[in-house]
This record gives sequence, structure tokens and C-alpha cells, in this order.
Amino acid sequence: MAYRLSLLDKSHIAPGVSGAEALAATVAAARRADELGYHRFWLAEHHGSATLASAAPEIMVAHILAQTRRIRVGSGGVLLQHYAPYKVAEAFSVLAALAPGRVDLGVGKSPGGLPSATRALQAELTPAARELGRKLTDLEAWLNGPHREADIQPRPALLPERFLLGSSTDSAEQAARLGWGFVHAGHQDGDPATTRAALDAYEAIAGHRPVLALTSFAAPTRAEAEDRVGALRIVRPVFADGHSVNLPSEEAAHEYARQYGSEDYRLETRTPTVLSGTAADVHGALEALAADLGVTEFIIDQPVADRTARLASIDLIAKWARRAAA
Repeated sequence: MAYRLSLLDKSHIAPGVSGAEALAATVAAARRADELGYHRFWLAEHHGSATLASAAPEIMVAHILAQTRRIRVGSGGVLLQHYAPYKVAEAFSVLAALAPGRVDLGVGKSPGGLPSATRALQAELTPAARELGRKLTDLEAWLNGPHREADIQPRPALLPERFLLGSSTDSAEQAARLGWGFVHAGHQDGDPATTRAALDAYEAIAGHRPVLALTSFAAPTRAEAEDRVGALRIVRPVFADGHSVNLPSEEAAHEYARQYGSEDYRLETRTPTVLSGTAADVHGALEALAADLGVTEFIIDQPVADRTARLASIDLIAKWARRAAA
């Protein structure tokens, strides 16, 4: 079954590398993805992280659009709970006017950072101003025309393609009701039953399958791929009030709890699902998922910080796809 390949980049800060160098690596990855025929290149949004430089996807989208030729570029995603929908609509309308037909607006539902960063971002917001359902509706209304007696300028000839990112059937249904695309966060979820339920829920309303995000990495040999990804873990602090979040290490989980202001929590640790190995291994797994789930586009999140290894993975996956299609 044919499928498209897209990339999600988090601007990983590798040991000994500066934030500026991490952003440069992201730009290099985008240029290479453009040359190799990937469909989309998306920039994540994270705040207050010592290991990720992806604080402002809208700025990176503009920069990468100016340095690429054909690939769609977008946010994966803007964390709308922190911002005014009107301003997000304005920013992405400008981007869409500058690069018609190449801009994606993906919206994420999580805070995207440690509690201190979230409090800083939301310091001037009332609780009502953080209500995401209303903000999503307002964002769509602003993009489509005058809303609340105001308009956005410039109004692009082609609106950005809109997506909601999520991992539940509720998110899938919400995206479908908005008339947006949906990206199921399989790279965070990893549960086959939950994934299938979300895909089915979206298709039941929208009439087509959504996009599936996965964690994947290719290397020249299986041993090298395993060496790169074998130590990956997801650590989830679960608090007495029911709050929980996925983090990359126990140290990060304990720091989150400190900033959250609670000592009453437990840690749950699991190994994430990563499609890894040679390029043939990765495509074999993608082909199986495409056939089983009916998915026609995958967005690949590469969990490796090293610039050279990430670029090599992008090359290997694309070139194997070309060889297989020939």
C-alpha cells in the first residue's frame, strides 16, 4: 500500500551542542527532506527544556520556507492554550501569503513544557482564556473570515492546511467536527487498540483516514540502530490529583514534580515503540501498518539527537522508498 512520508523535528540539543547548533541541524534536515521528496516537515513546540530548542515553531516555519523549494512546512504543533487565536491566525495567514500552498498549521493540546515554563507562558491568562475547545473554534473562524467584527490581514489565497494533534478518540472527533485533519500521536501513545480506535473515530466523521505519527530511526545496520535507540524510556509521573505527563527520564520526572509542587506521585516507566533497524526494516514495518490500519501518511519523529545520525536516517528511509517504488 502506498504511503507518504513526513518528518517531525524537535531540534534536539545533543551533549556538547548549543541551542543555535541544534536549530541549524533542524534547518539542514529540512533542506535534505525537501531534496529527497518528503511531503511535510513539521516543527514541534517545547518550552523550558535543556534538551530541546523548539520554542517557536512559527519562526522556524518562516525560516525553513525561505530555504526550501517544494516541501510543506508547518507546526507540529502550536500550543494554542498559551496564545490568542487571533494572533495565531494572523501569523499563519502571513506565512500562507508568503508561501501559497506550502503551509500547515498543526495545533497541539499539551502545555509542552515543565510547570514553571507553563506558568510563565500563562501568567496573564485567566482560566477561561485557556479553554482549548473555544480557542480552536475561534481560530477556525478567524482564518475563514471576519469574526467578532474584526478580520485578519493579509488574507492569503490559500489558507494553511489545519490539523489537530492528539492521542484519543475525543481529539479525533474534535478535529473531524472542525473540518481539520488529525494526526494521531502514535509516537507518544504506542497502544495499538487506542490508535485504531482514534483512527476509526476520525474516519467515521471525516470520511477518510488521518495521519499517524510514529517514532522511527534507520541506520546502516540493525546493531547501530539498536545502539542509538535501545536506551530510550518514557517515564510518567502520576500525581495524586490524576495529573500525569510523559518525560524522557527519571531525573526529568522528579524535576517536573518539584516544579508541580507535589511529593505525592509515583513513576511509571515503559519502553517506547520505535520502528528501528535498517531502512528495509523500517519500511517493512510501515508497510505492515499501512495495510493493517489503512493509513496513507506517516509523520516520523526521530528520537536521536546526533545531527549526523539523524541526517543519515532521513537519507536511508527516503532512498529505500525510492528504490522500492522503482
